Amino acid sequence: MRRTSLAMLAPLAMLVGAPVHAQADANRTSSELHDIIDDYWAYQLEQYPEFASSLGVDDPIGRVSDYSLEAEDSRVVKAKAWLAQLDAIDTATLSEDDKTNYGILRRTLAEQIEANNYGQRTINFTNRGGWHQNFASMQNNLPFRNAQDYQTYINRLKQYATVNDQSITVANQALAGGYVQPCVSMVGYETSISGLLTDDARESRFYQPFTRKRPETINEETFDKLAAEAAGTITSVINPAVKKHLDWYNKDYAPNCAQAPGVSAQPGGAKYYDFRIRQMTTTDKTADEIHNIGLSEVARIRAEMVDVAKEAGYDTREAFIEHLRTDPQYYAKTPEELMEKVARVTKTIDGKMPSIIGKLARLPYGIKEIPAETAEGTTTAYYNPGSPDVGIAGFYYVNTSKLDQRPFWEIPALSVHEAVPGHHQQIALQQELDMPDFRKHGAFFTAFVEGWGLYSERLGIEMDLYDTPAKNMGRLSYEMWRACRLVVDTGIHSKGWSKQRAIDFMTDNTALSEANIEAEVNRYISWPGQALAYKMGELKIRELRGKATRELGDKFDLREFHDVVLGQGAVPLDMLEAQVNRWIEGQK
Repeated sequence: MRRTSLAMLAPLAMLVGAPVHAQADANRTSSELHDIIDDYWAYQLEQYPEFASSLGVDDPIGRVSDYSLEAEDSRVVKAKAWLAQLDAIDTATLSEDDKTNYGILRRTLAEQIEANNYGQRTINFTNRGGWHQNFASMQNNLPFRNAQDYQTYINRLKQYATVNDQSITVANQALAGGYVQPCVSMVGYETSISGLLTDDARESRFYQPFTRKRPETINEETFDKLAAEAAGTITSVINPAVKKHLDWYNKDYAPNCAQAPGVSAQPGGAKYYDFRIRQMTTTDKTADEIHNIGLSEVARIRAEMVDVAKEAGYDTREAFIEHLRTDPQYYAKTPEELMEKVARVTKTIDGKMPSIIGKLARLPYGIKEIPAETAEGTTTAYYNPGSPDVGIAGFYYVNTSKLDQRPFWEIPALSVHEAVPGHHQQIALQQELDMPDFRKHGAFFTAFVEGWGLYSERLGIEMDLYDTPAKNMGRLSYEMWRACRLVVDTGIHSKGWSKQRAIDFMTDNTALSEANIEAEVNRYISWPGQALAYKMGELKIRELRGKATRELGDKFDLREFHDVVLGQGAVPLDMLEAQVNRWIEGQK
């Protein structure tokens, strides 16, 4: 209606003149904003060439990112300049879409600048992995279409010694400043390094691109030469660097690990944790507020678990959970059996997707096992985005270690979170949206991304995935897991909780296995604040759905609501609320 009214007023506007000038001003302001956006994005691609390659930007030289603190300081100087340019823009004349573009870029730059002020910027790995695993996984997002692609990859492998040295230098600065990972969360971390070493270079993870089917664009002789060059590089460059890393970790880092599990014990740690809360939740809530929200959610979910246990014929919640944790019928005997179960569930979910989502992502996804050298110390599953630009699918990675800790009744909730309608649907759809590339490929607000993933677990109810009390307890256990995170993360980093207290709290309230609880608590210790995003984001999406349902009544369409939530890609929660409110008013 607003566009129609403006069109009707156009002849008068031509006579009066002022609206014409106003439109010219708006066009100029929009152009200024997009010039900044274009400069920012070009700089990101230049600074992170591996990422650029994953988007289809050819790099015959095979450059790698600069991991030094000096490089990050230079990036922050650029960020400050762009922020100053943004602050000079009159946002009142921007369209709604450009106000969103402006807000997201400004928030991204401001957080980058603030993060660089904390000593914790020198913490460059968590218990889940670091630069070595990131480099080994680089191949998952690179194109291998022709000889040049393989050569580019080899050229990058040849630079790993520099990447390793830069990263160790940063970590040494962390040691000197007292910004060190806690001992209790890093037990066994060295295997994530040593696991990359192989006697035969052709068995190395770095060699895997050469174990795949040879592209028809490369003749056999050329491919064999490239493979030999890669093997030689692994032997002469990669392995010595990995050994240097392992030796440094065992001799210099591990003996000096931190005794206290909470980041608040580090210099400036309390203030840093406050920043992490704001960054991860995109809210201004305090640690105490989030802790209390967590306790409230734990009580609610616990009551629901009691009801499900009674439905299953058990007098207590604890008795049903003990049955679920110990009955062999719920556990795979081989990794292949577990993967087959996951495959069956994911295809069932695929068939239900059109009933809850209007616009489905075009990019498909696959399933893979988590690499063996990291599996025992990492979480039960994760998602790795694909790239429609270079023809790489998204992948749902499943942990097939410790099979007696990976129950079948968790698979439905786990799969809707990591694959569809969770991470794959949201991220792959974002890559298709008509918006600036920096938002398509670079804006991943954790509260939105993980909030949607957790909300997707609840959608499994409407998809009829939890058709047994065991599966429904699996869903509730996963929701309880995320509610416990609000309590445990703030408990460790703000209230002085020990690791054991955190484990005891999660053991008492969730149905998670002992191995999963241990891995999760270690994760919260070494990655402050990140775990808060899930439940805070999910609660906001549920709140907005409830508001839309109440206010629209019979006009409420679930598929359309989900399209609105996903339709702007990942955004901070306040922006999500604004876009849903606009949709509600439009529907009215």
